Amino acid sequence: MNKFLVSLALGASLLSSPAWAADDSLYKAFGEKPGLVALMDDFMVGLIANERTKSFFEKSNQQRVKEQLVEQLCSLSGGPCQYKGGDMKTVHDGMGVNKTHFNALVEVLQRSMDKRGIAFSAQNKMLALLAPMNRDIIEPAQ
Repeated sequence: MNKFLVSLALGASLLSSPAWAADDSLYKAFGEKPGLVALMDDFMVGLIANERTKSFFEKSNQQRVKEQLVEQLCSLSGGPCQYKGGDMKTVHDGMGVNKTHFNALVEVLQRSMDKRGIAFSAQNKMLALLAPMNRDIIEPAQ
């Protein structure tokens, strides 16, 4: 369960994806590092409050997960950070994450972005960068 947040720290699979931001405009739209930290603080609260996601996060090292998520989103959005966490497939293997869990996480992220006043266009750009992770995080139905 701890792995879910650390790896979400929301996508090492993105490191191998060509969907990286070409400049830092998305990073700036998210308020740079302080904005990402505030976003991930709110996001974690939402994940723990959500019945569909809390079991993955409530007993995790929440501070570490938030730090990894900030690093990942910073890097992904064109900021100066370099994500050094594990790849999404390895980190989430065996966790039993299904589409319901993943979609709930996205909903919580969207609410957190709305709460932080992040422009809808910037939200869509970030979500488009994060979306490919679902292939590595969601386990196939048996």
